[in-house]
Amino acid sequence: MKNSIKIDPFGFREYDARWLYPDNINLEGVTNLGKGLGTQIISHTNKSNPRIIVGHDYRSYSEEIKSALKKGLISTGCCVEDVGLALSPMVYFAQFNLESDAVAMVTASHNENGWTGVKMGIKKGLTHAPEEMQELKDITLNNKFIEGQGNEKEISNFQNVYKKDLINKNKIKKKIKAVVACGNGTAGIFAPDILRGIGCEVIELDCNLDYTFPKYNPNPEDLEMLHAISKCVKKNNADIGFGFDGDGDRVGVIDNDGNEIFSDKIGLLIARNLSSKHKGSKFVVDVKSTGLYSTDEVLKNNSCETLYWKTGHSHIKRKVNNEKALAGFEKSGHFFFNKPLGYGYDDGINSAIQVCHLLNNNHKKMSEIISELPNTYQSPTMAPFCEDNEKYQVVEEIIRQIEYYKSNNFQIDNQEIEGILTVNGIRFSFKDGSWGLIRASSNKPSLVVVTESPTSDERKKKIFEFIDDLLQKTGKIGEYDQKI
Repeated sequence: MKNSIKIDPFGFREYDARWLYPDNINLEGVTNLGKGLGTQIISHTNKSNPRIIVGHDYRSYSEEIKSALKKGLISTGCCVEDVGLALSPMVYFAQFNLESDAVAMVTASHNENGWTGVKMGIKKGLTHAPEEMQELKDITLNNKFIEGQGNEKEISNFQNVYKKDLINKNKIKKKIKAVVACGNGTAGIFAPDILRGIGCEVIELDCNLDYTFPKYNPNPEDLEMLHAISKCVKKNNADIGFGFDGDGDRVGVIDNDGNEIFSDKIGLLIARNLSSKHKGSKFVVDVKSTGLYSTDEVLKNNSCETLYWKTGHSHIKRKVNNEKALAGFEKSGHFFFNKPLGYGYDDGINSAIQVCHLLNNNHKKMSEIISELPNTYQSPTMAPFCEDNEKYQVVEEIIRQIEYYKSNNFQIDNQEIEGILTVNGIRFSFKDGSWGLIRASSNKPSLVVVTESPTSDERKKKIFEFIDDLLQKTGKIGEYDQKI
C-alpha cells in the first residue's frame, strides 16, 4: 500500500505547500499531508480534538484535494469545519469569527493550472513559518502520525458573514468607479459584491468563475492581466482598477489614466494616509519594495519607521505581528493591516478598500496622488528559472561575489555599492538610492530579480545587466518569465 503514496519533498516550501498534481503528489499523499498537519496541530494546541477551518479555491481538482486532506485531518482526531468555496482571507477570518484552533486552505494561489497546495496556520492571523513547515515535512514524510477520532461539519453561508464584515466597517461617501478584475479566479464571487457594498460603482472584468483561466492567470503581477485592466479603466473612464489573484489575498492597482502602480508604491501612499492619524507607527515592507519608504518625508514628519524584511506573506505577517506594526506591504501585492484596521493577515479585498479610503479622503485623482511621490524607475519582478535543489547555493555564491565587489570598491554605472542587506537573498544599494535584489523564490524553481533607480531608467537597466551577467556565469540559470 505504501508504494501508492506520492509526495515530493520539494513541495514543502518556505511557508506553504505546493505541488504539481497529480505528477508530484497524489490523493494518498494529500491524505498523509492531512495526517501530518493534524498531528502537528494537536501537538501545538495540546487538544485531542482541535477545530480546523478548511476551504478550497475554484480549481477543477481543488475539491477532491480538500476531501483527501480532510480525511487525513479527521483520522488524527481533528474536528473539521468546512466553509466550502473560499478565499484564503475568508478562511483566516473564519478562524477569528468562529474561534477555531487552526486553518487549512486548499489553493495554489496564482500558480498555473496543474498546481495545488495548502496554506495553513495555527496561531490566529499567522500562517506557517519555515520552522513549522520543516516540522510538518518531518512528521508527514516519516509517518509520525497520531491516531484519533475526529469529525466534520459544513458551515453554510459563511461567504456572506465574511462579506458583511468588510462592508459594514468600510462604507465610503465618494462615488468611486472601480474596475474589478479577477482573472476568472475565486475572487470573482467576492470582490465585486464587497466593493459595491461599501459604495463603489463596479465594472466587472473576468469575474465569472472559470477554472481553465481562459485569458491569463489571476495574478496581479502578470503584465497581461494589468494591461487588460488598464484598457478597461480607460474605456470606462474609471477612477481606479483592481486586479485580484486566484485566492484573493493580493491586489494589483491601476490608476485612472490606465497606468499600473506597483504595490510597494500603493503601500507607501496608504502608509502616508494612515501616518497622520497613527503617528509613531511602524510599517514593515519586503526586500523587493521601493527604497522610498526609508527616505519619505511624510512618514518622517509623523515619526513613523519602516523595516525591510524577508519576502513572503508568512514572514511579513509574522514581523507585523511581532513588531506590533500598523501595517505591512509586500511588493507582490500582499498587504497586512493590524488592529484597528484588520486582523493582521493579508486580504486583497481589504487592501482595495484601503485604497478606496485613500481616494475617499482626497479631492484628487489617483494619478495626481501618485505623482506626489518622487519618481523612480522600477523593474517588474523577474524570475529566471533555477532548479529547486540549486537555487539557494546560487544565491549564496552571488552574495559572496557582491560582498567582494563592495569591499573592493567595484563600480556599477560609475557608482560604488554602499549598503548590503542579506535578510533574504541580497539587496545591495547605492548612494543615490538605486538598488538591486537577487533572492531564491520560495514557491517555484526560480530566482527573483528586482532593480530600482530614482536617478534614471538607464541606471535601473545597468544594475539588471550586472545581475544578469553574474547569474549567467553560474551556468545554472534558465529562461526568465519576463525581462526588462
